[in-house]
Amino acid sequence: MKSATNSAALRTPAVAGQFYTANPQALREEVEAYLQRGTRRTARTLLTMAPHAGYMYSGKTAGCAFGSSNLAHTIYLLGPNHTGRGAPISVWSGGDWQTPLGAVPVNTQARDELLASSTFFEADTLAHLDEHSLEVLLPFIQVANPAAKIVPIAIATSNQETLAFVGAVLASALQKNPDSGIVVSSDMSHYISAEEAKKLDTLALSYVQSVDALGLLSAVSRNNISMCGVLPMTAALLACETLGATKAELIEYTNSGVVSGDASQVVGYAGAIIDRP
Repeated sequence: MKSATNSAALRTPAVAGQFYTANPQALREEVEAYLQRGTRRTARTLLTMAPHAGYMYSGKTAGCAFGSSNLAHTIYLLGPNHTGRGAPISVWSGGDWQTPLGAVPVNTQARDELLASSTFFEADTLAHLDEHSLEVLLPFIQVANPAAKIVPIAIATSNQETLAFVGAVLASALQKNPDSGIVVSSDMSHYISAEEAKKLDTLALSYVQSVDALGLLSAVSRNNISMCGVLPMTAALLACETLGATKAELIEYTNSGVVSGDASQVVGYAGAIIDRP
């Protein structure tokens, strides 16, 4: 287990004022409006997948996904590593995460149990400091479930054995604590036409909907689908498979061209939910 320096440090926002407004009142009002697009489920949510672009592009879809979720109080927050820095499986080892809406506490007990389970999980802050994928989802979590605590994890390895192990450990943790769940941060296809994005993303999402983790990983690789969160989603789906989940509901699919007006170069956005079996 790698030790991280300055382990008590708070994680301050890296993209407030860029991906979303830094004004607390305006941010809360915007997120509340987005969340109202969903209808909260009765069943506890095992997994929520939501996009992480600027709110003007993906905020509605993220809001619909989180507004439709019944979020647990402990959330394993999984996302891709866009910066390439830090550990392959980087578990945030610092303090709480701040947003303009306040601090989101880290569940240190759940985090430490992950770190103690295997050297695959590494205590690390470097992968998270400038990474936007998890930060962008935090205001939605804060408003949807103000009592939630998080375990932030950035995944950069495509090794199937490692992803399978991560999934197995997460499944064990989720089984141990019924009031826990996973949130995966992922956009879909990047910078292709809206028509091609829909075709490729529909294929990828079919494996998400059938909770087929290795099918998703294979389809994305085989078809060169630029789904940035495929690695954390693979690990998360493996955990859900282990717990007996057999289907996910696609909450919404859209693309950036709907906002920009340019259908020639879009990014796809999807929200999906798996209920606890």
